[in-house]
Amino acid sequence: FLVINKSDLAPYVNVNLDVMESDAGRMRGKRPFGFTDLSRGKGLQEVIDFIIEHGGLRASGAAASTAA
Repeated sequence: FLVINKSDLAPYVNVNLDVMESDAGRMRGKRPFGFTDLSRGKGLQEVIDFIIEHGGLRASGAAASTAA
């Protein structure tokens, strides 16, 4: 998961987020990415969800039932 942080600063540094999104999508293919403004928590949940889902942090099977 590519985290593109500081998206809130884009207007101040002449960055077009639409172009950046298009470029990232083209270059990354099916690999995920997301824009964040972590100082304000924007986009953070998407990053957390990805880590839980793909990072092996979600409890499953017997471990899930004993953890509950």
